[in-house]
Amino acid sequence: MRRHVPDLPEALVRKHLQAVLDTCRATNTRPSVLMLARHLDLSNTTFRRRYPDIVQEIADHRATPSTARSSGPTEHDRLVARNAKLRRRNRDLTSQLALAAALVQNLSLRNERLQEALEEASKVTSINSRTLRR
Repeated sequence: MRRHVPDLPEALVRKHLQAVLDTCRATNTRPSVLMLARHLDLSNTTFRRRYPDIVQEIADHRATPSTARSSGPTEHDRLVARNAKLRRRNRDLTSQLALAAALVQNLSLRNERLQEALEEASKVTSINSRTLRR
Protein backbone atom coordinates (compact mmCIF):
# COMPACT_ATOMS: atom_id res chain seq x y z
CA MET A 1 0.00 0.00 0.00
CA ARG A 2 1.35 3.39 -0.99
CA ARG A 3 1.08 6.53 0.94
CA HIS A 4 0.12 9.57 -1.10
CA VAL A 5 2.46 12.47 -0.51
CA PRO A 6 1.46 15.83 -1.93
CA ASP A 7 3.94 17.71 -4.07
CA LEU A 8 5.87 20.29 -2.12
CA PRO A 9 6.55 23.67 -3.70
CA GLU A 10 10.06 23.90 -5.07
CA ALA A 11 10.68 27.10 -3.12
CA LEU A 12 10.04 25.23 0.14
CA VAL A 13 12.33 22.40 -0.94
CA ARG A 14 15.08 24.89 -1.81
CA LYS A 15 14.63 26.59 1.56
CA HIS A 16 15.16 23.23 3.29
CA LEU A 17 18.09 22.53 0.95
CA GLN A 18 19.74 25.76 2.07
CA ALA A 19 19.19 24.81 5.73
CA VAL A 20 20.76 21.39 5.13
CA LEU A 21 23.72 22.96 3.30
CA ASP A 22 24.26 25.42 6.16
CA THR A 23 24.17 22.59 8.68
CA CYS A 24 26.66 20.60 6.60
CA ARG A 25 29.03 23.58 6.41
CA ALA A 26 28.81 24.06 10.17
CA THR A 27 29.50 20.38 10.91
CA ASN A 28 31.99 19.93 8.06
CA THR A 29 30.00 17.10 6.48
CA ARG A 30 28.76 16.51 2.97
CA PRO A 31 25.08 16.95 2.09
CA SER A 32 23.10 13.99 0.82
CA VAL A 33 19.81 13.52 -0.96
CA LEU A 34 18.67 11.16 1.78
CA MET A 35 19.39 13.81 4.40
CA LEU A 36 17.18 16.36 2.61
CA ALA A 37 14.49 13.79 1.84
CA ARG A 38 14.27 12.82 5.51
CA HIS A 39 14.20 16.49 6.44
CA LEU A 40 11.11 16.86 4.23
CA ASP A 41 9.59 13.55 5.42
CA LEU A 42 9.81 12.01 1.94
CA SER A 43 11.30 8.73 0.83
CA ASN A 44 14.58 8.90 -1.03
CA THR A 45 13.05 7.51 -4.23
CA THR A 46 10.10 9.89 -4.18
CA PHE A 47 12.39 12.86 -3.65
CA ARG A 48 14.69 11.80 -6.48
CA ARG A 49 11.74 11.28 -8.83
CA ARG A 50 10.08 14.62 -8.07
CA TYR A 51 13.10 16.92 -7.77
CA PRO A 52 15.85 15.75 -10.17
CA ASP A 53 17.33 19.28 -10.50
CA ILE A 54 17.83 19.57 -6.74
CA VAL A 55 19.28 16.05 -6.65
CA GLN A 56 21.83 17.18 -9.25
CA GLU A 57 22.68 20.27 -7.16
CA ILE A 58 23.31 18.08 -4.13
CA ALA A 59 25.50 15.79 -6.24
CA ASP A 60 27.49 18.85 -7.38
CA HIS A 61 27.90 19.98 -3.77
CA ARG A 62 29.17 16.52 -2.84
CA ALA A 63 31.66 16.49 -5.72
CA THR A 64 33.26 19.87 -5.04
CA PRO A 65 35.74 20.00 -2.18
CA SER A 66 34.70 22.06 0.78
CA THR A 67 36.57 25.31 1.38
CA ALA A 68 36.55 24.56 5.11
CA ARG A 69 38.55 21.42 4.48
CA SER A 70 41.30 23.20 2.58
CA SER A 71 41.52 26.14 4.98
CA GLY A 72 42.83 24.15 7.93
CA PRO A 73 42.61 20.97 9.93
CA THR A 74 39.23 19.32 10.13
CA GLU A 75 37.50 18.36 13.34
CA HIS A 76 38.67 14.78 12.75
CA ASP A 77 42.28 15.94 12.37
CA ARG A 78 42.04 17.92 15.59
CA LEU A 79 40.62 14.91 17.42
CA VAL A 80 43.36 12.64 16.08
CA ALA A 81 46.03 15.12 17.19
CA ARG A 82 44.43 15.50 20.62
CA ASN A 83 44.20 11.73 20.96
CA ALA A 84 47.90 11.37 20.12
CA LYS A 85 48.77 14.08 22.65
CA LEU A 86 46.72 12.32 25.33
CA ARG A 87 48.42 9.00 24.53
CA ARG A 88 51.87 10.59 24.90
CA ARG A 89 50.85 12.19 28.19
CA ASN A 90 49.45 8.86 29.39
CA ARG A 91 52.74 7.12 28.53
CA ASP A 92 54.71 9.79 30.40
CA LEU A 93 52.49 9.53 33.45
CA THR A 94 52.68 5.73 33.39
CA SER A 95 56.48 5.84 33.35
CA GLN A 96 56.49 8.42 36.18
CA LEU A 97 54.15 6.20 38.18
CA ALA A 98 56.43 3.19 37.68
CA LEU A 99 59.42 5.28 38.82
CA ALA A 100 57.53 6.50 41.89
CA ALA A 101 56.54 2.90 42.76
CA ALA A 102 60.19 1.81 42.47
CA LEU A 103 61.29 4.67 44.73
CA VAL A 104 58.66 3.76 47.31
CA GLN A 105 59.88 0.15 47.24
CA ASN A 106 63.48 1.32 47.65
CA LEU A 107 62.53 3.54 50.60
CA SER A 108 60.59 0.67 52.18
CA LEU A 109 63.61 -1.65 51.94
CA ARG A 110 65.92 1.06 53.28
CA ASN A 111 63.53 1.74 56.15
CA GLU A 112 63.47 -1.98 56.96
CA ARG A 113 67.28 -2.11 57.05
CA LEU A 114 67.47 0.96 59.26
CA GLN A 115 64.84 -0.50 61.58
CA GLU A 116 66.87 -3.72 61.88
CA ALA A 117 70.04 -1.73 62.56
CA LEU A 118 68.25 0.23 65.28
CA GLU A 119 67.05 -2.96 66.93
CA GLU A 120 70.56 -4.38 66.83
CA ALA A 121 71.96 -1.18 68.26
CA SER A 122 69.46 -1.17 71.12
CA LYS A 123 70.69 -4.61 72.28
CA VAL A 124 74.15 -3.19 72.98
CA THR A 125 74.59 -1.93 76.50
CA SER A 126 75.64 1.60 76.83
CA ILE A 127 78.92 2.48 78.59
CA ASN A 128 77.08 4.82 80.90
CA SER A 129 74.73 2.09 82.05
CA ARG A 130 77.71 -0.18 83.00
CA THR A 131 79.32 2.36 85.22
CA LEU A 132 76.12 3.14 87.04
CA ARG A 133 75.50 -0.48 88.02
CA ARG A 134 78.75 -0.89 89.99
